[in-house]
Amino acid sequence: MLTTADFIQYTQWSGIATLVLAALAVLGFILKWGIRFRLVGTTGFMVVLTSGLFALSLVPLSRTVVPGAVKFTRVYDNGSTQTVIAIAPTITPTQLEATLRQAAINLYSPGRLGMRGDNQLTIRARAITHPEPGISIPVYLGQVKRSLIAREDAQMSIEIYPDKFAQLPKPTA
Repeated sequence: MLTTADFIQYTQWSGIATLVLAALAVLGFILKWGIRFRLVGTTGFMVVLTSGLFALSLVPLSRTVVPGAVKFTRVYDNGSTQTVIAIAPTITPTQLEATLRQAAINLYSPGRLGMRGDNQLTIRARAITHPEPGISIPVYLGQVKRSLIAREDAQMSIEIYPDKFAQLPKPTA
C-alpha cells in the first residue's frame, strides 16, 4: 500500500514535470509552435494531477487495525454525528468491542460537524436477524461515542448490550 512519503515523492516529480511543461508551453507561444495550445492543456492537466497528489500526501490512507476486530460495513452516515455499521450476526461481545473501537478510529474525520452543540460521534453496530422467511429485523448490539474534536480520544465510551445477543441466531455446529 502506498504511504504518505510515496505521495510526497510523486508530488515532487509531478511538480517538476509541470514546470517543464509550463516552460515548453511558454516557449511554444514565443516560437509560435503548432502544438502550443496542446502544451497549455497538458500543463493544466499536470497542475490538477500535482494538486491531487499533494492532497493525498497530506492525509494518511492507512486504516487502523485493532486486534480481534471483525469486518464491518458502514450502512448509514449522516456526515455529522450519527453512523451505523453492519456486522455479522455471529459476532461475540469481545469481537464487537474491538470492532467498535476500530470503527471509532477509522471513521473519525476532522470534516465532521457537530450539530446543536453535540461534539460526539455515535457509531451504532447492528446485525440483521431473520426470524421467519421474508422478515428481517435489525438488532443493535452496541455503540461507541467518541469526540469529534480530538483525533486521539482516550475518553471513548463503548456500550455493549448483552441482552441483545440472545436475539441472535445460535451458531450451528
